[in-house]
Formats: sequence, structure tokens, C-alpha cells
Amino acid sequence: MSTSPHPGDIEHVDVLIVGAGISGIGAAYYLQRDHPGKSYAILEARESIGGTWDLFRYPGIRSDSDLHTFGYEFKPWEDDKSIAGADKILDYLHETVAENKISGRIRFQHSVISASWSTQEARWLVAVQRADTGERLALSAGWIFGATGYYRYDQGFTPEFKGRERFAGDIVHPQHWPEDLDYRGKQVVVIGSGATAVTLVPAMAGDAAHVTMLQRSPSYIMPVPSEDAIANVLRKLLGKERAYGITRRKNIAQQRAIVRFCKRYPQAARRLIRFLNAKQLPENYPVDEHFNPTYAPWDQRLCAVPDGDLFKALSNGSASVVTDRIVEFTEGGIRLESGRELAADVIVTATGLNLQMLGGMTLSVDGTPVNPAETTAYKGLMLSGVPNFAFAIGYTTSSWTLKIGFLCQHFCALLSHMDAHGYTVCYPETPSQAMPTRPLLDFSAGYVQRSVHELPRQGDGAPWLTSMSYHDDVKLLHADDVTDYHLRFRTPSSPVASLAKVTPTEMAVTT
Repeated sequence: MSTSPHPGDIEHVDVLIVGAGISGIGAAYYLQRDHPGKSYAILEARESIGGTWDLFRYPGIRSDSDLHTFGYEFKPWEDDKSIAGADKILDYLHETVAENKISGRIRFQHSVISASWSTQEARWLVAVQRADTGERLALSAGWIFGATGYYRYDQGFTPEFKGRERFAGDIVHPQHWPEDLDYRGKQVVVIGSGATAVTLVPAMAGDAAHVTMLQRSPSYIMPVPSEDAIANVLRKLLGKERAYGITRRKNIAQQRAIVRFCKRYPQAARRLIRFLNAKQLPENYPVDEHFNPTYAPWDQRLCAVPDGDLFKALSNGSASVVTDRIVEFTEGGIRLESGRELAADVIVTATGLNLQMLGGMTLSVDGTPVNPAETTAYKGLMLSGVPNFAFAIGYTTSSWTLKIGFLCQHFCALLSHMDAHGYTVCYPETPSQAMPTRPLLDFSAGYVQRSVHELPRQGDGAPWLTSMSYHDDVKLLHADDVTDYHLRFRTPSSPVASLAKVTPTEMAVTT
């Protein structure tokens, strides 16, 4: 006999948002703006808001996108620094929560374990674990909106390094930075060449005796100004609202131009990036050895370094780059394939993330488990065959939050359409098996390739293609109809409702 509570006996919300990071806060804003009569709650597994920006505490943690596009469309970024540290981003998020009275909807230390859809009840039964009390509880929800990002919060990725146990110093992962780590006057080796590594090296170089960035292969690195001079002038002349809108459009166009240039003219882009790198480095520096990747620009995301801080550290000798492969850890450092041994007191393994979709929650529909890898993403928002479930994954080629804004507003427009027609259930029909598919996140970063088999799929054309283009999404998620023949709707009295067409004219998007 089942001991699960009957849905009528437990708390029910119209929409359950999972995650109180930048995506979940954005979803809450749009939901209460467009549907003030709907009940909702935000479940956050940790003890505070902010997601990534509260989790990571390593030195120098910052954005690598400008905050005029990484910030919300509805809340201007007012700081002079457009490439900002985590502390300023957290302040911005806390302000957003306070200004929009979202804090009362957030339940901290509540982890979603599983969600089971009942067609008979037309709702989700959600199992929740409270970290503060250890209590297990249940909620029901008409919709679930997953705003959990795409990586595991409790565990970063570290390869198996031979001899790790012999190393006499400290080994730390940026995802779990010890508050009491003292690296002043010490030899530090940072393993990695991605965004985290290029942030850590200049940030630690000021206090460490020396910092070495040890990379297996180079990444593309671009110096960018930490301040947007045009934005700062416009804010003084036009006020924060108008200036923010203009700057946002300018930067969206700039991002698009850079990506298109890199994709269309990869060799020219490679030469330009090399030129900019060489210009920042001392004469006769081995640029090709350390800053000439084997892949094309934007096969992986470019790493931004504000005001060329990494190159400054390399130029003044407080940091260096070594391109080689690790043989083993030794008691005093790392032995490399070249035969060289790097001395180290502290080793930082900036070796990436562990991918995790949906925050680790499991889904089932009428008792049948849902394997995300066997579903296809519809508009990058819903999963085929899964009713009343939406999720948000941002852009990988430009600012994450630009796509989050589109997805949240499209979701709210879909709810409006359902309310107007009396529908209670919506799901994308499973597409034809003949349609070619590829992983939802389709780029060559190591953390994606390690877990590509766990990802939902995407198709080869709209609405099954998950666009990574802002301008394509202006059409797909803003101008086009909310519904199409791939969506199925139900009313309380009919199993599948006929499809109507509606254009989400109520969505206000900067284009």
C-alpha cells in the first residue's frame, strides 16, 4: 500500500520554481509580473540566493560577460565596472529580490529529490528534503520550472592524478575553496586553462611567491576593458534607464558580430586573437606555444580577461604559463612529460565542472521514469512527452541571462494562453524518430563531452533546435506564436485540446 500523501492533503502551488540563482529569480519576477494571481514558491537547496555567484568563493571570481547583457532587462546595471566581481553581482541579485518582494517566496535548504506527474490529478507530486531539519516533505504543483543550471553544486570535476596522495601541500578545487587557505609567499600551480584558471592566476599572483598556470593545451583568451566607457557616459547624460537600454542593444550587437566573425572567418579570428595576445606580452614571448589552441574560435567559449590582467601578471613575472602534460604528483610538486618538475606548495585543480541536468531531481510520468537523455528539448524550454515542466538554460556563446529572459517571458505567455482557453495541461509531443538530433549543449568543452550521454537532445530545426542566437530567439520566443502543432493541450474535460494560434504581444523584449 502506498504511503504517499494524497495531493489534496498537501500544500499546492500553481508554479514551483527550483533554484534561486539568476535564472530562478528572473523566472519569479516575470511570473508575478504577468500572473500576479498565481501562487508560486522557490525551492533553493542552499542557504542563500545567488547560485553560482554565492557558491564559488575563489579569489577574483567575476563574470566573463558584461553586466549590461548579463543583468536583467528589467533592472539596469549601474556600476561603472561592466565586468564585475561576484560580490557586486550578489548585491545586484539581492536588490532584485528585495525590490520585487520575492524573498518571502523562497524556501532555503529545500532540495527537490523527485517529481512525479499524475495525469489523473493533472499535477506534480514533489518530494523535498530539508537540509536544516532532515525532514522529508511533499508539495504539489501545477507546473515545475527548473532553474538549476547545468552542473553539480556539491562536486567539481578533478581527474585522477597519479601520486596525489604523496603531495605534501594543499590541493584545492575552486568550487570548494577553503576560507582559511593561506597562499601568501607560496608557490602555486593552477591546473587548467579555462575561465576559472585565467581568473585565478592574476588574482593570486599579487600575494603568492609565484603562480604557474599549467595547461594541457591552450585556450583562446581575449583582453577586454573592465569598464564600458560609452555606457558610463550615457548614464550621466540620459539617466540609468535609457542608457541601460542603449548599452544593452549595443553590446548584444557587438556579441553577435564577434561570434559571427569567429564562425565565418575562423583563421582571420585566430590571427586577430594571436595579435592581441602578443601585443600584451613581452617581446619574444612564446605566444604560439601557450596561446594558440588547436580548435577554432568559439568551438569553445572565449575566455575574457578584464584589462588584460592575466597578461600583466605574465609580463611582470609574478605568473607564468607551462604547456605540458602531467605524469604524476610528487611530494614537492608535479612531474611533467617533458621531464620538468614544477615546485608547488599549493595546487589548484581548475579542471572543470560535473554536468548535472535538473539539479539532480528525478522525474516520472504516471509511474514511468523520465530519462532526460531520451527526450528532445522543445524551444529549449520543455521536454518532449513531459507535461507542465519547463526549464531554463542560457546562452553559451553570449550572456547567459539574455536567453533566460526570453524563456521566462515565453513561459508566462504560454500560461496566459492556457488560462484564456481553460487548458490545464500542456506538453510537446515526441518528435519523429527520423529527425536528426544532437546533445542539448553542443560544444566541445570537456565538462560537456564527459557527460554528453546524460543530456536531453535537440533537433535540427525549430522548434526542436535550441538556439544559441539572440536574434533567432527574438523570432522564435518573442515574435512567433506561442503554440504550434507540436504542442498538445488538455482541459479538465478533454484529453487533448485543439491547437490555437497566439502571438505573445504582451511580452516586452528589447530587440
